[in-house]
Amino acid sequence: MAVIAFIPVRGGSKSIPLKNIKSFCGKPLIYWNLKALEEAPSVDRVVVSTDSQAIRDVVESFGFSKTELFDRSPETATDTASTESAMLDFISRTKGDLKDDDLFMLVQATSPMTSTQDFVNALKMYNEGGYDSLLSCVRHKRFFWNSDGTSKNYDYRQRPRRQDFAGELMENGAFYINRVRNVVESGNRLSGRIALYEMPEYTAVEIDEEDDWLLAETLMRRHQLTGDRDYTRIKVFLTDVDGVLTDAGMYYSEEGDELKKFNTRDGMGLQLIKTKGIKTGIITSEDTLIVERRFKKLKLDYLYQGKRDGGKLAAAMDVCIQEGIDLSEVAYIGDDVNCLDLLSRVGFPACPADAVARVKAVPGIRVMTKKGGEGAVREYIDEILTQLEKH
Repeated sequence: MAVIAFIPVRGGSKSIPLKNIKSFCGKPLIYWNLKALEEAPSVDRVVVSTDSQAIRDVVESFGFSKTELFDRSPETATDTASTESAMLDFISRTKGDLKDDDLFMLVQATSPMTSTQDFVNALKMYNEGGYDSLLSCVRHKRFFWNSDGTSKNYDYRQRPRRQDFAGELMENGAFYINRVRNVVESGNRLSGRIALYEMPEYTAVEIDEEDDWLLAETLMRRHQLTGDRDYTRIKVFLTDVDGVLTDAGMYYSEEGDELKKFNTRDGMGLQLIKTKGIKTGIITSEDTLIVERRFKKLKLDYLYQGKRDGGKLAAAMDVCIQEGIDLSEVAYIGDDVNCLDLLSRVGFPACPADAVARVKAVPGIRVMTKKGGEGAVREYIDEILTQLEKH
């Protein structure tokens, strides 16, 4: 019995053109599911069914050993064609390579937060439970109502606390498992006795619109791309000013004096991280007395002002020379395009929640939940300190 993962991807998406190969957290969207499936020992074959040469070229560039391409027929790649039609088209045209008892796993590229462990655990659940088919879902703890004004899933007179509320299970569209025979006989991805494989609530996001994309990238970075961050390696913590330590606003007094609003919690965070032996500093493209005063008050170790056109990266490298370390041992939090060179080179890049899109797209960057000037630096430092306190 073989396990075949099937990923149907069209080239004609209307909402987000060629979304399946658009950069998502630094990689083409389809890369994330392919990588997770490649690393799942219980998956034997990974089939990408597409009508797009551009998608074919990108998938081939990954060089994945299990992954193969299948020419999706024009009839199953229209806006109105169902996913089931693409599944049945593949099965009917590759009958000689499939057995009735083979497991057929439909995987959606628009759900990139599915991990290797999810695939492995779901297959184990399916095999050990004697199910006919399986679908992935999340537990949605929301209160629903009928259109006639009656509550659907709770008693509004005894409103439960969220932690005491079981909620409802909702398909997240990540993947479905069935046998080849069942798919052919039922013409459906699901049939018979169905198992529900529960995934974390944040995986409920499916990427169909631009807003979904932005939210999914933030969730991916927060929940999936932090596992390899060993904060014990950090020797220096550096930060930008405008849009990071401040809210990026420009304030002027009646006399024309420029003002900046700093967050005191960020200042305390910088003080706390210094107690762990980590050097601290500011690198900014502006050059003001306000920043110099803030630097002196916080008693930080390094201050570089007026650094533009690659100057921020040069300043950080100068810090590394003085400390005898590498950029891979530096944490830096920035928010705009003038930070890109430095963010792309340091070992621990981060940005506030309201950073520009190009900054959020830096591979491996940690996107905070707080905005610049509202505690984003403190949030990042607290995350670092939490890990350090465990060692």
